[in-house]
Amino acid sequence: MSDCNHDCGNCASSCSDRKAPQTMRASLNELSTVRKVYAVVSGKGGVGKSLVTSMLAVNAARNGARAAILDADVTGPSIPKVFGVHDKATGDGEHIFPAYTQTGIQMMSINLLLKEETDPVVWRGPILAGTVKQFWTDVIWDNVDVMFVDCPPGTGDVPLTVFQSIPVDGIIVVTSPQDLVSMIVEKAVKMAQMMNVPVFGLVENMSYYQCPHCGEKEYIYGQSHIEETAAKYGIGHVARIPIERDIAGLCDAGRIEDYRGDWLDEMGSALVRTLES
Repeated sequence: MSDCNHDCGNCASSCSDRKAPQTMRASLNELSTVRKVYAVVSGKGGVGKSLVTSMLAVNAARNGARAAILDADVTGPSIPKVFGVHDKATGDGEHIFPAYTQTGIQMMSINLLLKEETDPVVWRGPILAGTVKQFWTDVIWDNVDVMFVDCPPGTGDVPLTVFQSIPVDGIIVVTSPQDLVSMIVEKAVKMAQMMNVPVFGLVENMSYYQCPHCGEKEYIYGQSHIEETAAKYGIGHVARIPIERDIAGLCDAGRIEDYRGDWLDEMGSALVRTLES
């Protein structure tokens, strides 16, 4: 057609030049291998999403899997600090090589590319989304069994890019006990459903405080509603992480790989079992 603008997706005409819809899926680098990808998301900030991402990766490594973290929270990257990784990422002019933690977890974060860790990233949404896509396509991921993508909070450009560009096998939603947060969690779950991405698990952070002396549990932010939410959406794996002073100290010291606790053991084992399928 003489007036064709080659935008078949928004054209109602049927002609010989019409093309099938093009996929938005980005190709993994030919030198990379990643078997499973799980995105860690939250409806709002401040619920401990990066903490949960880090602990899930540590748990997977403890179960014998080769784990990796793609830090998609470009404007608020915290993964390198939690693991005590301060060396810059390297490259060969064409490819980027991930950094490694003490136990061999691979990671890529914008903080590994900035001149100073405290330099702000003042970019608009499309640039942020493009950077995340490049972390998938340009980084040489070395024989990764399971990758965790630490998404920024909300349902904006970057989570949308992750769902559309990366072959996500499932998402893990992080929440805290407040009713307001539970409502926002449902938004994240519904977004995943809209993108045809299954919800693998639900993690409630800051679920309770357990007295180290008497063992009594105090529900600082109110009683949990995590089972109701999981049942409503058919989410099979649920975990709770308490308010734990030692965890905060390990994060500040860059030693999250030393954490002790069985809160994520069931979910972690289930994640590793998916590698068998």
